[in-house]
Amino acid sequence: MTTDFSLVDLQQGTTEWLTWRHKGIGASDASTIMGENRFESPSSLLQQKRGSVVLDTFQNEAMVLGTKLEPEARKLYIATTGNEVRPVCVQSFKYDWFRASLDGLSTNHDAVIEIKCGASSYRRVSQTRTIPSYYYGQVQHILAITGLDSLDFWCYWPDNPPVLLPVKRNESYIERLLRKELEFWKLVTQDNPDRT
Repeated sequence: MTTDFSLVDLQQGTTEWLTWRHKGIGASDASTIMGENRFESPSSLLQQKRGSVVLDTFQNEAMVLGTKLEPEARKLYIATTGNEVRPVCVQSFKYDWFRASLDGLSTNHDAVIEIKCGASSYRRVSQTRTIPSYYYGQVQHILAITGLDSLDFWCYWPDNPPVLLPVKRNESYIERLLRKELEFWKLVTQDNPDRT
């Protein structure tokens, strides 16, 4: 399979990884840029991206637990689906700023997973069988950068059956997303030569 991205040799969660994320737009930024993130505004994200790298990012207890549970969730996903995936960072060949830290990408790049390990996410997804709207931009960003037609949204909470939701690529949404991300990145780099 031909890809339009390169693998970036970074360990997720490290200082180098945080610096790399700061120098571009990642999947977790997408919903904010689209105005779909009730937890953060586009102007707040712009201020962060234009500022210095924050190496001490805030994580509440739920976020820390989610990060801790992710390897366990990935292992169960592999056992359940047979898709051998590993966490990787990717960067677009076309747009240097277009990046993603993937929870899991198969070695031949034909399957990608987004993992959510939180009690509230699990409860919501298991009841509605849909992904929360504030994750939609994130998964479409991942599909845009990988070029794949679908993504496995894997929701995990210990002692409960995992929930697997295939999410299809939405071309019209991706067109709007890329347009907005490009505009956003121009604002980040405007009058800021160190950011280009």
